[in-house]
Amino acid sequence: MTGTRQTRRSFLKLSAATTLGFVGLGCACDATLRGRSPGPYGDLVMDPEGIIDLPRGFSYDVVARAGDRMTDGLFMPGKQDGMAAFAGSDGTILICNHENDVGQEALSAFGVRGELNDRVNRELVYDVSDNGLCPGATTTILYDTNQRRTLSMHLSLAGTLRNCAGGLTPWNSWITCEETVRKAGESCQRDHGYAFEIPATTSGGLTPPVPLVEMGRFCREAVAVDERSGIVYQTEDRGDGLLYRYIPRVAQKLGAGGRLQALAVIDQPSLDTGNALGQTVPVGEPLAVRWIDLEDIGAPDDDLRHRGFAMGAAHFVRGEGMWYGEGVIYFACTSGGRIGKGQIWKYTPSPHEGTEVEEKQPGMLELFIEPNDECLVDNADNLVVSPWGDLLLAEDGLGEQYLVGVTPDGTIYKFGRNAFSQSEFAGLTFAPDGSALFVNIQHSGLTLAIFGPWAQAAGRVG
Repeated sequence: MTGTRQTRRSFLKLSAATTLGFVGLGCACDATLRGRSPGPYGDLVMDPEGIIDLPRGFSYDVVARAGDRMTDGLFMPGKQDGMAAFAGSDGTILICNHENDVGQEALSAFGVRGELNDRVNRELVYDVSDNGLCPGATTTILYDTNQRRTLSMHLSLAGTLRNCAGGLTPWNSWITCEETVRKAGESCQRDHGYAFEIPATTSGGLTPPVPLVEMGRFCREAVAVDERSGIVYQTEDRGDGLLYRYIPRVAQKLGAGGRLQALAVIDQPSLDTGNALGQTVPVGEPLAVRWIDLEDIGAPDDDLRHRGFAMGAAHFVRGEGMWYGEGVIYFACTSGGRIGKGQIWKYTPSPHEGTEVEEKQPGMLELFIEPNDECLVDNADNLVVSPWGDLLLAEDGLGEQYLVGVTPDGTIYKFGRNAFSQSEFAGLTFAPDGSALFVNIQHSGLTLAIFGPWAQAAGRVG
């Protein structure tokens, strides 16, 4: 571990020095400069179709486009965001979020003027707005990675708002998260700010929209489930957000109730982890944590994070993407860091996580990388742990957007460039067999499947 941390510190010191050099020269981080970090796959090659530049040997297919007619007769909604892939009997099942809000009905599954509203059972729609059915949603896609073609698509959750990220469960379902705390009476009839569970099935039809109220009501971004304990970890996309965990009362039954808690760093109560006022949290040094029980988790005044912080919970700056892999939880703080360009954190659960004896061997929080250089990472949002252990990050910054890889020792490289638009990437997820990476170009309404010599090209698998 010591060698790994030293490598990462040295790398970040070099990055900081390089950044200062760029500032001194008065030059921006342009495309030529950003293309000089090829990593283990080589340089990016310009895509003749103008959609996504990838390393040589990689290719892609368009899985779905916003506005496509789906198998159920509805339109593929726009603003594709978080996503996960599951093994199905006939192919890979993708469940995809759509971050539509009130006033964005033109991007919904029901058409610009709601002309397809009558195609759905209103009892299976969570909420309606002043303009019609609430346009947030999830869709389920069946994709054949062998034939490289889309087999079916259907709406699987309707009537929510701003379905941003989420997370997959070990029991083959997707937790979709509403990144809003819009209240009943504010252009809609019901409260929002909840998580919903969608089974990974292609049987068609809408999932009954049951909010998981005991997981809390806040501006939820993403979740990750520890396969060993079944505990659900949750990020909050606010500048002063918390990191939460939910301990279900009944395994794999999230709606049966449980305990909601917030992370605090032992001996550093109410720690601000953003490092904007100086490097208060060093890279690579584990911090022992404790968990604080939260009450009044419905938070009608949207004050859950304020109450948690007052009790000693740590602040995180715009917690977004989150993923479980290799026994740890990785998550992004999109605007964290000294210059606000993002941080990637790692939480290692206690061997006794969620039990009365975990304080004897507490979980450990670690700042994995904080590049402080937009040429390396520009506001990472969604992320995924690859089958061979690298992280892949989706940028949501200014200007050109990249897919960025991070090796286990913290080395950063470019894997893909959005050649189609300046939209953020989102929804990174690998097919269960590791054959394809799926990704969304959100504001362009594209879902892609990327194929290539994944781990072999990285030189870590034969």
